[in-house]
Amino acid sequence: MPKGDSLPTVWERPPHTKAKHDILTRYLGAWFGIFGRSRYHQRVNVLDGFAGPGRYDDNEPGSPVLTLNTLLEHRSFADFGDTTFNFIFNEWNGQRFASLQRVLADVKASRVPWPKNVQVMERDLNFQELARELLGSIPAGKQLAPTFAFIDPFGYRDVPLALIRDLVDHPSCELFIYFDFNSVNRFANAGNVDPHFTALFGCDEYKNAPASDAGRGQFIHDLYERQLRRECEFAHICSFEMITKNGHTGSYLFFCTRDDQAYDKMKEAMWKLAPGGGYRFDDRLAGAPVLFEDEANTGPLQDELAQHFAGQTVKFEDVCQYVITETPFHSGQVKKLTLKPMQEAGRISSPNQRRKNTFPKGTLIEFPSVTAWRRS
Repeated sequence: MPKGDSLPTVWERPPHTKAKHDILTRYLGAWFGIFGRSRYHQRVNVLDGFAGPGRYDDNEPGSPVLTLNTLLEHRSFADFGDTTFNFIFNEWNGQRFASLQRVLADVKASRVPWPKNVQVMERDLNFQELARELLGSIPAGKQLAPTFAFIDPFGYRDVPLALIRDLVDHPSCELFIYFDFNSVNRFANAGNVDPHFTALFGCDEYKNAPASDAGRGQFIHDLYERQLRRECEFAHICSFEMITKNGHTGSYLFFCTRDDQAYDKMKEAMWKLAPGGGYRFDDRLAGAPVLFEDEANTGPLQDELAQHFAGQTVKFEDVCQYVITETPFHSGQVKKLTLKPMQEAGRISSPNQRRKNTFPKGTLIEFPSVTAWRRS
């Protein structure tokens, strides 16, 4: 029985959980599309390490049902026949596992015949045992198939960074992990749970977390991100902040990948949920008539590009790649929302553009020197 969890077998779904699931399904829609058509990978895994009971008390679906439906209802699923999708749903709590089995049985019964290239495995192990079992099943000289690991535990136990590192060692493995900031923030300097925190961070630097009025929250967030990057060798990491109904940071969702395209797709999924670009969701605003701008404010990005590429003539692809890998923005915001207004304002020009304000591949973009555009 997991410790630190006082919830019943099935519980009410809080607003931030729906937000988390929205990000998950938006991203997996793109992930399935990429691997479903891949010529290089015939088998991929989706691991839900803390799957829960499969539903909430209002009968809303949990993450296992949502992830399965995202694949099965994908508009291109009929073209994915050459790829086998292995789903591993793990839930250690016995009563919740029984509920999960019933829910998954209903999903399978609702889709007859069940697709041969979709395999579902249900496990009821401690997450560490499950991870070691998966790693132990890999033949000598082989690696785990490309895996999307969704790790959403209660609290900070059972997710040691060393084990996560080994689990996502394959270059095509990705991690979407829940970080219980509230608990870590409360106990980082307490001393009574140090072994758990040392395993969580893969170091003991958390002991140096400053007082709350001296950047404590940012220190803890940045330390975990740095350790994910250092220990797991992820090229790209972005985090999504969850604000509780009391107005405090409750948790972060960290997405980690080594692939530029995946990073771009996840940022797009996060922007859809948080149009302001702050990568945060506030429970207090759930269901309220909040007015968001339909389009992102790309002013900061325009300034960043003008300064970074000042005095250079570069291809559109180079600009797009910079946006993807070096900024919080995504590729879908480059053409109409960023480069078009920059050209209209005279901040860029193009020597080979066939039609003004359009930027197909191969378009050359001239950025004036910083002094030139500042004078203008």
